[in-house]
Amino acid sequence: MTVFTFLFLIGGLVLLVLGADALVKGASRLALALGISPIIIGLTVVSYGTSAPELAVSTQAAWVGQADLGVGNVVGSNIFNILFILGLSSIIVPLVVHTQLIRIDVPVMISTAILFFLFVLDGQLAKWEAGILALGAILYTWFQIHLSRKEKKSALEQEFEAELSQEPRTGTAINIGWILLGLVMLVLGSNWLVDSAITIARTLGVSELIIGLTIVAIGTSLPEVATSVAAALKGERDIAVGNVVGSNIFNILTVLGIAGLVSPQPINVSNAAIAFDIPVMLAISVACFPIFFKGLEITRFRGALFFFYYIAYTLYLVLAHTKHDALSTFSTAMWYFVLPFTVLTLIWYFIGGIKEWRAEAS
Repeated sequence: MTVFTFLFLIGGLVLLVLGADALVKGASRLALALGISPIIIGLTVVSYGTSAPELAVSTQAAWVGQADLGVGNVVGSNIFNILFILGLSSIIVPLVVHTQLIRIDVPVMISTAILFFLFVLDGQLAKWEAGILALGAILYTWFQIHLSRKEKKSALEQEFEAELSQEPRTGTAINIGWILLGLVMLVLGSNWLVDSAITIARTLGVSELIIGLTIVAIGTSLPEVATSVAAALKGERDIAVGNVVGSNIFNILTVLGIAGLVSPQPINVSNAAIAFDIPVMLAISVACFPIFFKGLEITRFRGALFFFYYIAYTLYLVLAHTKHDALSTFSTAMWYFVLPFTVLTLIWYFIGGIKEWRAEAS
């Protein structure tokens, strides 16, 4: 492993971020020129565009037979999105949770996580299972568009109209050029990132799953970081939350669905991911419901709780891989002190949310 390996890793991440931006820019402008409404553009082009890095990396990893890297990328990205991005954003400013998230999107996020977990319990994601996930992505996108058309001038629609109206009107050829440039950058960036990540993992003796859960997952989630933090700073606090939840749904349905379909063989999922990382992703998804439900707001304290758990999760991965002496003490503290406190807190949030809901109903 040389310094060029790290340069290719960084270069791959940069190309992924820039490629996703170019793809969204070109596709959004082209769709506007064709007369497609901003809300449909936002729910399709923009939403899928922010997940383009995960899609490119996981598809490339599945194609070359590096399943752990691809699965770790999606699982790690979903964990990072909720714990780190929402945690950091809500520490900056408390985030507002739209009621649609509680009624529809969070239950869908939980359901997709459960479905994926059930699919891979046998150690692999079969092509027919990937097909169901991909079909789910199509149905979820259609439902979002259908729902947005029923709501007159929703906050989300106004947001997309305000942002997309600022896009300069360019010719069709230029827009197609942006799209092609974005696709080329995504393909090249994913190749660089996957190849360098595999090299680093093998040189350091780290599993590809760990690399996918950390470095690759964080890198491919940079568009979500930029979008949610910028939205929080601009006061668009519900958009910041919706972006993360929507991204997590798309990661499982679209990214794993397409990756599983293009993979030459079923995607093998390691026992380590099934036993620990995927259940962590599922538990975090479930925890969102009571935290969002209570007051329809993510307070700074709740955000700090999210952020703390991401640090703890990452620290556990490091300690477990290095077999550090502190692992036993750390695990004991988490199991017997931190986790019980968290469970009690979630129950308190859930009960408080029900009381608030009943008070408003009456």
